[in-house]
Amino acid sequence: MVKKALRKLKLTIMGGAANPAPPIGPALGQAKVNIGEFVTRFNAGTEKMKGELVPVVVSIYEDRTFDLAFKAPPATHLILKAAGKEKGSGKSVVSKAGSITKTQLREIAEKKLKDLNANTVEAAERILAGSARSMGIDVK
Repeated sequence: MVKKALRKLKLTIMGGAANPAPPIGPALGQAKVNIGEFVTRFNAGTEKMKGELVPVVVSIYEDRTFDLAFKAPPATHLILKAAGKEKGSGKSVVSKAGSITKTQLREIAEKKLKDLNANTVEAAERILAGSARSMGIDVK
């Protein structure tokens, strides 16, 4: 028998560092999910992604069980990490925050391909280049 999903929560949490403190605890508590089990499963599933933001979709079922679907880190996070910056430029046209190479852009595109609305790596590169441009990051 197929379980019926009652609710889906989308959370972005630092990999391997989930804890029951706000904002995670209250969001899961309202959905009547076992917070301890969530923290354990999330930290075990993101052990290799420590230090990166990890988006996760939590599907909650009628019997209070849940499934976790991990996604690739946000594109902006990956671009800033590749550029070695903490944040982008507030005025992307006037001042540049940094630059990344085409090979770094390709690596990011390959990592994000399944989460983007693109069929090829080249299309994903164009999407990510636009994100980098809007953050004040040059692609060389």
